[in-house]
Amino acid sequence: MSFSASSIADLIASLDVEQVDEQHFVADQMDNPAHHIVGGHIAAQSLMAASRTVPGRTPHSAHAYYLRAGDARRPVEFHVEVARDGGTLSTRRVTARQDGQVLIEMLASFSIEIDDAEHQLPIPAVPQPDSLPSIHEQLRDYADEFGGHWVRKQPFDLRYVDVPPRLAVEHPERSPKMRMWWRASEPQPVDPVLGSCLLTYLSGTTMLEAAVVMRGATPVTTFNALIDHALWFHRPVDLTDWVLSEQFSPSGLNGRGLASATMFNRSGALVCVATQEVYFGAERTG
Repeated sequence: MSFSASSIADLIASLDVEQVDEQHFVADQMDNPAHHIVGGHIAAQSLMAASRTVPGRTPHSAHAYYLRAGDARRPVEFHVEVARDGGTLSTRRVTARQDGQVLIEMLASFSIEIDDAEHQLPIPAVPQPDSLPSIHEQLRDYADEFGGHWVRKQPFDLRYVDVPPRLAVEHPERSPKMRMWWRASEPQPVDPVLGSCLLTYLSGTTMLEAAVVMRGATPVTTFNALIDHALWFHRPVDLTDWVLSEQFSPSGLNGRGLASATMFNRSGALVCVATQEVYFGAERTG
């Protein structure tokens, strides 16, 4: 099983990829008991590396394919290729390698800000985060499972509007929809590039829950590996305040599960839309 970073400061530090030369970067990974590189984390590092080569422009979208698992005890190298620089959009291709093996391929697009007509979906009508219990309160009866996995310290405060995965698997009627509020557990810089990278990490570690629950499992009790991951960044996000993520799984077949998420800030503005597909394996027992 994979575990995420325990603090927002550690997570942000891990995204500060080291630039070796104009197109090459290197970054340490967040180790965990399985020594498995977290997909959303390496995707966030890939996006950060690409962003370092596009000064003055912010992420517009990112499309990643996860090709191989890596060893979280060792660093990963990122090669950024300039695919295009236009008047409005810039595109970068990122290849992440470990021991010469490709772990992830990403195409990332960056844009200048344009004053143009806007439209968006309205934010769903859900309870406000302050009225909801924390995930630690909801799952304190399961504190002894999987080495304290459900109540572990995390870089984000999660407030589930719907039943969280550990409780959903015991619910008589499982739903493909899972809505939750997110915010950083500690103050963090408001920066459009960092915010996009944090959303990449967070969506990669929570969005699959809707697909997993429909199998009657949790992310801990069944093997799962990300296949691909796509995000569209609409507005800069301040994760010091709450973000609502409406997640759902429209399909699951052939050992795969598809999940999508629409994310809004607390004022109702759309900040990100994301989609990913995950591959499943055999279930584990406690």
